[in-house]
Amino acid sequence: MAEAVLITTDDLEPAVRLRAAFEADGQRVELLAPGEGLSDALAEPLLVVITGGLRERRARALITAARERGRLPVVGLTEPTEPTGRQICRQLGLSECFPKPIDAEEVALVGRRLIQREELREITGIVGETEAMEEVLERVVQIAPVNSTVLILGESGTGKELVARGLHALSPRRHRPFIAVNVAALPDTLLESELFGHEKGAFTGASDRRKGFFELANGGSIFLDELGEMPLGTQTKLLRVLEEREFRRVGGEESIRVDVRVIAATNRDLREQVLLGAFRRDLYHRLNILRIDLPPLRARRDDIPRLIDGFIRLFSAQHERPFLGIEPEAMRILVEYDWPGNVRELRNLVESMVVLAPGRVIRPEDIPAEVRFGSRREALLPVPVTIGHGKPGEPPAADAAQPPAQLEFILRTLFDLRMDMDDLRREFEVYRTRQRDDMAIPAGVGGYVPFSQPLAISAPIPVPYEPVPEPAREPEEGTVVFRPGKTMADMEREAISAALLHSRGNRRRAAEMLGIGERTLYRKLKEFDLDV
Repeated sequence: MAEAVLITTDDLEPAVRLRAAFEADGQRVELLAPGEGLSDALAEPLLVVITGGLRERRARALITAARERGRLPVVGLTEPTEPTGRQICRQLGLSECFPKPIDAEEVALVGRRLIQREELREITGIVGETEAMEEVLERVVQIAPVNSTVLILGESGTGKELVARGLHALSPRRHRPFIAVNVAALPDTLLESELFGHEKGAFTGASDRRKGFFELANGGSIFLDELGEMPLGTQTKLLRVLEEREFRRVGGEESIRVDVRVIAATNRDLREQVLLGAFRRDLYHRLNILRIDLPPLRARRDDIPRLIDGFIRLFSAQHERPFLGIEPEAMRILVEYDWPGNVRELRNLVESMVVLAPGRVIRPEDIPAEVRFGSRREALLPVPVTIGHGKPGEPPAADAAQPPAQLEFILRTLFDLRMDMDDLRREFEVYRTRQRDDMAIPAGVGGYVPFSQPLAISAPIPVPYEPVPEPAREPEEGTVVFRPGKTMADMEREAISAALLHSRGNRRRAAEMLGIGERTLYRKLKEFDLDV
């Protein structure tokens, strides 16, 4: 059966203009006369436009019939005296509302996007009716037709690859290859060869010429998942592909031009990676042209029942196991859980329930303890603990449970203290080694410590004897000087400044010279307000 946009003729004047606008946009249109319903249409409806009063019996019947068909979008035209807005639309069960008099071209444009949104749901399996997911779907529909690079951000398990496949499926490249690459799953030594290919004899084991993923995706799209794991050397080559649309195979001399749309995704904060020197700044700005942020599952809890229902139907058919449903209390537990693994974790749990509990209703006791009791916070501790007075395996008493945020804060503080102690221990070992190997250098007034080796001082230098006065002299560049009155913080600040000066602002080299980790150096830069 052919598909068409159905427009009611209760208000004939806008119906005629809407028919012309939709047909000009390439859509087939069928008009519904007063008294006709969706079952009277000769075509399968893609979209329903109600031109008459939205609170009348006929309008309510059409909206109800559209709901029974699943996610069939419905657009309503409101009278000047009727309220409009997204909230009113949702209360009436409509996808969009337009106040009269209407702009027919605008209604046709929005209608086409609603049709594409439902097509996207059908192709990718993306489920979500919350406002956050509606915005994501709308963003995908807007971005899909163009060729610009797209950056998808979101936690693991939020569906980044589904969104990437949706972008490709709605684009003009839909009939060309779509290649997904998990950057984190490839060793650094093979990543460049896999992406760009290699010539025969380029390295040990390269017995033949091989095309890389970019060549294989020519004319289509390539999805680079976990891009934040890409080493700096490969980032440089990727930047050239994005800017010049060409590259060379490993061991090759000939430049190869490609027409590929790059869709990248990561669960890392790339801006922080740029500050740490782990990700190229120019590549970040080149990727961050069009951006889609996927919300975590805990930020769209209203979608959880719909996701569960969809997974139940999927796995019941796949495993041929009858599933009678979930008790309301069990569903409440699933909705209130934070789902650190997001949709992937929910999918795996539903599959296990379908397989392990066929032919009966799921009750709260059938749900794993870490979900039922929210004991994910307990799993952060090195040993099992019981919060409150309950026995192990039993839910804690309501008046004795500790707030999750408070417990998480305590654990994070303990972890940071542990890291600081490790850093101090390493710094002290470096200082003690220097003192043992360089006994000729006085540690008192006027003592100079040449900055030729890594140095990190975290405590005032002891003065075991009366220092011998020396002639005043200017310290050499890259030298840290200790004088009475200087504190540990002063010495640390000077040491860090000297290391950055010596390494010309390279934080990684500066951290190696100081004998500390990049994370500690980054924290010290913020602590001392050093602008590099």
